[in-house]
Amino acid sequence: MSRQELETMFGIDDLKKTRFAQELMAESKAEGEILGKLKVIYSLLRKGFSIEEIAEILDLEVEQVQQAIANLN
Repeated sequence: MSRQELETMFGIDDLKKTRFAQELMAESKAEGEILGKLKVIYSLLRKGFSIEEIAEILDLEVEQVQQAIANLN
C-alpha cells in the first residue's frame, strides 16, 4: 500500500503512534546525528586535533573516526 492509502485508512496520527513508525523515526534521528558528527571530523583534523581527541569530542569510537578519515581519502 502507498503512504497515502495508509494515511487514509489509519490517519496520520495513528500511523505515527505505531511502534514501527516510532522505531523508524528513532533510527533516522540516530543516523542523522552520526552523519552530522562525521561531517565535522575533517574540520577538526584540519585544526590539528588528534583522532583520539576527535573521538572524545564527538563521542564516537576511535575506529569510527578512523573509518571516516579513510573514507575521506
